[in-house]
Amino acid sequence: MKLAEALAERAEATRRVEQLRARVVSSARYQEGETPAEDATQLLAEAGEVLDTLEMLIRRINRTNATVVLGPDGGTLTDALARRDVLRLRHSVVTAAADAAAGTGDRGYGRQLRSELMMLAALPVAELRARADALARDIREVDVRIQRANWEVDLLD
Repeated sequence: MKLAEALAERAEATRRVEQLRARVVSSARYQEGETPAEDATQLLAEAGEVLDTLEMLIRRINRTNATVVLGPDGGTLTDALARRDVLRLRHSVVTAAADAAAGTGDRGYGRQLRSELMMLAALPVAELRARADALARDIREVDVRIQRANWEVDLLD
């Protein structure tokens, strides 16, 4: 099984657990004289089985991510995932700073009269936008490397 397939199975198992959780909660109590829509005990057991499978998948995915060397720099797939996550956060911060400095979203706070004080940018908006563009490019490059590895690498036991 390829790593990408395991990731898809993990996502499906996570969705299944959430669905089962909701069904257990809705069937856990019922009114006297009524019959519950579903057997909560059976649903809970099924959720336990799916969670056991999910745990096994997560262990194997994590083991694979920590072992696979990605590229000539010697970093692992786990390193690349951490890099991508931090790049996304950096991009979010820089973009928010540029938006705030540019006054994006300041509806209703513009000057009505020339005698009112002007709002000035405390940060260089153009530079921030350029940094955000560079970060977005870096995110795409790292993401492509990760996705390529996901489809090339076999899942470890």
